[in-house]
Amino acid sequence: MELILKQDVENLGFKDDVVTVKNGYGRNFLIPQGQAMLATPSAKKVLAENLKQRAFKEKKVVDDANKVAEAIKALEIKIPAKVGTGDKLFGSVNNIDVAAALEKEGQAIDKKFITVTTVKRLGKYTAVVRLHREVSVDLDFEVIAQAK
Repeated sequence: MELILKQDVENLGFKDDVVTVKNGYGRNFLIPQGQAMLATPSAKKVLAENLKQRAFKEKKVVDDANKVAEAIKALEIKIPAKVGTGDKLFGSVNNIDVAAALEKEGQAIDKKFITVTTVKRLGKYTAVVRLHREVSVDLDFEVIAQAK
């Protein structure tokens, strides 16, 4: 079943992508949730026209995302966390903590656009920040012991 996505769907595609999914997934989940619509020939023509009109506006958005990416690469993020014996953390550091650290540095990025493996020890790690469907940046951060 061919569908046109109305919004980004994780592990499937981005908004306005034409994707092929199994009939049940499309009919029972994506379409009722309002995340997709059937890719009929007329819907594809309308999508093509919309994409053509949006291409110029999209270029400016991509340029802005690249500027933000350069600003994020220049940041040195240190996230303080409570530490037990050795270098083990009480709890963990995840995308919410990285988003909060970026907010302190003046870069407001929504937590759902940040991908981090769950961190349970002190050290240096890398998070992937997706700013646009074509722009993502690797953010290096360090988890340090919190002052007592």
